[in-house]
Amino acid sequence: KDDATEIIDKMVAADVIVMATPVYFYTMDGQMKTFIDRTVPRYTEITDKDFYFIMTAADTEKGNLTRTMEAFRGFTEDCLAGAREAGIIYSWKVGEIKDTPAYNEAYEMGRSIL
Repeated sequence: KDDATEIIDKMVAADVIVMATPVYFYTMDGQMKTFIDRTVPRYTEITDKDFYFIMTAADTEKGNLTRTMEAFRGFTEDCLAGAREAGIIYSWKVGEIKDTPAYNEAYEMGRSIL
């Protein structure tokens, strides 16, 4: 099996899925988009999941990450039956996350899953 097939197998089996991407020019990176596209043969099996989203960007305007979140929602809300948006973390200081509110947000979201 290739890496994408193994990850999709795990997505089908999981209760919670975290999708994370750097944001370049107002959207997710090409690797994330390609991965989402690779779910096409099995997307109907990825059902009833809680989704968490993490986006990092150099741009500090949260509104400029809207397109990225819309793309994630297009995948989860419009394509996956029973998908629930459980949390979103926006971070701007790559490499310095411990000094931002996003660090505690990520920690609390992780704790809430258990």
